[in-house]
Amino acid sequence: MAKTKKRKIGAGDVASNRYASYRYELLERIECGIVLYGTEVKALRESGAQLKDGYATIKDGELWLQGVHIPPYGPASRENHDPDRDRKLLLHRFEIDRLAGRVAERGLTLVPTRIYFSGPHAKVEVALARGKDLYDKRQTIKERESRREMDRALREARR
Repeated sequence: MAKTKKRKIGAGDVASNRYASYRYELLERIECGIVLYGTEVKALRESGAQLKDGYATIKDGELWLQGVHIPPYGPASRENHDPDRDRKLLLHRFEIDRLAGRVAERGLTLVPTRIYFSGPHAKVEVALARGKDLYDKRQTIKERESRREMDRALREARR
């Protein structure tokens, strides 16, 4: 019987969006700060977050993270945060303006790829992305399978 093991995320990551690279062609990655309540920080350190359906938007010259679920912190009971609230991302004004110009182009969006801690501060990596077509997704699967086969053949040859 095969053991089922949980997939590991990168070193230091609290949560990562592995599905983003399958759904989107990631063009550029940007590190942003995030505005969190105290219970959200504790919940991130304890149990992580869910980024799969998350995206970022620009409203009134500010960058907002939407659709990201940070679970409630158990010991906080009634003083807890709303798990699905919109969260403000922190970037310099010129970076937000540059991103707004790029997102205005046809087919580009902002997708969160990972949440991690840099010292005591929580950071979000947001990627400027273009959606993939079905053909592109099939091509990605084909490349991944051929890479696996080559790795297997190399391992067998080394034995």
